[in-house]
Amino acid sequence: MRRLLTVLLGSAALLTGVAHAADKKAPEKPAEVPKAIKTLHDGFLTLDTHLDTPEHFARQGWSMIDRHAVAEDGTQVDLPRMKAGGLDGGFFVIYTGQGELTAEGYRKARDFALNRATEIREMVAAHPDQFELAYTAEDAARINKAGKVFVFQSIENSWPIGEDLTLLETFYKTGVRMAGPVHFRNNQFADSSTDPKGKIWHGYSPLGLRWLAEANRLGILVDVSHASDDIVDQSVALSKAPIIASHSGAKAIFDHPRNLDDARIKKIADSGGAICINSVYLKASEQPSPELMAALKALGPLDDEATEAQVKARMVKMAALKAQYTFPPRANFETFMASMLHTLKIAGPKAVCIGADWDGGGGVEGLEDVADLPKITARLKAEGYSDADIQAIWSGNVLRLIAGAQAYAKSVAGK
Repeated sequence: MRRLLTVLLGSAALLTGVAHAADKKAPEKPAEVPKAIKTLHDGFLTLDTHLDTPEHFARQGWSMIDRHAVAEDGTQVDLPRMKAGGLDGGFFVIYTGQGELTAEGYRKARDFALNRATEIREMVAAHPDQFELAYTAEDAARINKAGKVFVFQSIENSWPIGEDLTLLETFYKTGVRMAGPVHFRNNQFADSSTDPKGKIWHGYSPLGLRWLAEANRLGILVDVSHASDDIVDQSVALSKAPIIASHSGAKAIFDHPRNLDDARIKKIADSGGAICINSVYLKASEQPSPELMAALKALGPLDDEATEAQVKARMVKMAALKAQYTFPPRANFETFMASMLHTLKIAGPKAVCIGADWDGGGGVEGLEDVADLPKITARLKAEGYSDADIQAIWSGNVLRLIAGAQAYAKSVAGK
């Protein structure tokens, strides 16, 4: 159920264009951010809606307060790089890879997800001067003013809820304030946008409709990233509070099921929701050469319980392969911005946000980790967006949605 470390370090990453390898034909990297723009960026309250960094919290030898490097261990988020990139907080993800829809499958998934939620809280508790859990939209500014990183929690894939919707309230009480019903495969609640078997529910299942109603009742922001187009349509129509796509992109830039077409981008925006721009699914993947595939296969799998030292040793071997073979070209900063700018054109700055899928497969040439985030602000300024627009994109829109979900829950409490 863990996201295998090979997502970052092995052939799967290469095939989706996220391996950190030089591309001889890649365009020049974006220029360094001028000091004035960096100062402007640092003045914004910023958040990312999809940080898969909790995947690393239990790794022996890895610490959130140490500075790491993509080239050394594949990670993209830690406290020093958040400070360098002016990232004030975000949604730390409780991710569970889809498994069997059985009582035993649900039990294992539940225990895994509750443990991941515990790991997030333990990380925060271990560093109380640097991090604080956030539960409301107002918490973000308060925690930031205190000089700490605000930590919201979200669920990516509600499979661990099983068929017991009271567990959604259990997760709410742990701090979860955003949840998506489904991931790469269909589950008991909803159809995925990427299940090779196709649709089984044509949107939400009957249980999924109850999941949606319960999320609304609790004040959990509904996330439609990874969900089928039918789910997007039904969520807009049925949710009592505006919804979010926490890490999605524009299908007009790259036609992939994980991306949203213009009609659905506009539908989400017109209903008061927002689309957070992903740094994955930006271009078609190219197959590595047979020789490179053989070399990658020879490395063997990296165990989910690998230590930091073992991960670094794997990265040394990967670096040797990069020196020997030509890796497929990756997406770049310009492609990422094309997805964002297109979405802004369709939805407007009051309906766009940022969820780059850091530590979950995200990152492109020129936007390698969260230390590079000021480049986004620089580009938005160059495109003519106002400071108010950029503040909305960086956090205002998301905080509005959190507040909206909680306002609805308050309005029906006790009824």
